[in-house]
Amino acid sequence: MARVETSSSRPYHLVVFGASGFTGQFVVEEVARTVSEGPKGNLKWAVAGRSKQKLEKVLEQAAGALSKPELRTEVDIIVADVEEPDSLAAMCKQAVIVLNCVGPGGCIHDGTAITSGFWDIQNQESGRLILKPLTVAPQLKHRGTLFYSNEIQQYTVPFMGSDPSVVKRTQRFLAEEYQETPVQYGAYAGIGGIGSIIKLMFAGMMFWFLVKFSFGRNLLVKHPEFFSFGLFSKAGPTRKQMEASSFQFAFYGEGYTEGEDPSQGKPSSKIRTLVQGPECGYVATPIAMVQAALTILNESTALPKKGGVYTPGAAFAKTTLVDRLNKHGIQFSVI
Repeated sequence: MARVETSSSRPYHLVVFGASGFTGQFVVEEVARTVSEGPKGNLKWAVAGRSKQKLEKVLEQAAGALSKPELRTEVDIIVADVEEPDSLAAMCKQAVIVLNCVGPGGCIHDGTAITSGFWDIQNQESGRLILKPLTVAPQLKHRGTLFYSNEIQQYTVPFMGSDPSVVKRTQRFLAEEYQETPVQYGAYAGIGGIGSIIKLMFAGMMFWFLVKFSFGRNLLVKHPEFFSFGLFSKAGPTRKQMEASSFQFAFYGEGYTEGEDPSQGKPSSKIRTLVQGPECGYVATPIAMVQAALTILNESTALPKKGGVYTPGAAFAKTTLVDRLNKHGIQFSVI
């Protein structure tokens, strides 16, 4: 596990890598909002990417959006390119944590903790903590399941699952807390009425046909808005659209009351928990990434003692991450 103190050899608590990308710019803004929550109230951070000019522009935009003109001069810039491994190594050596906004893969060096909005592909057992992924849907699935499990413990004995494939995946991060009691997890998505179903079926058939041919794949890449009926765009959503969006995850659970024999019938106790928050892609994801990073910095003793690749549920099971998210607009509640 990386030490949280900075030093002359590791001057930054956080480095936002890919800060000039569409997602990265919102992560930069979120870090700037939470500077006072860093170790000892003094978070030292920098932005990194291929173009110094673009990074300067991102800092200028963030300074204007947050009314913090000091960002232009107080936040350092690191030039790093995924096609130049030496530049990535140099960047990682300067940070306790790298917030990776670039995409799959990552350069992991010298005890740096990597928290990523995407999947990292390296799994190394040398004290490095790699979290994958920290976008809202996967992180809140893991955190929501663990939160739901913690809550149901107040009313029931551990509930049982029956699907071995599901149990194997879920048990991996619940085993330590609940003595290897398996939990069955199922995911569902609502798509609206019959009209939405017809549109989805038509879009799926068209997509299935087009991806079979090179010309079709090129059309999908060049004109995503047309083929998704306006749902997807290369430009990304506007701030107004993001402000008007929100997300909600519902977790439904069943369990047995204390002293009840599971072999004698169906579970008699039920619980419903809810996780909800602002637009999930570019508002809630930066919040989740930054709060995860701050949790690593402020609560290192509550994290896994060995390095490796962890799901958010496993890495933050004993931390106050849920409380931190609650305070920043991502609400966990029992209905």
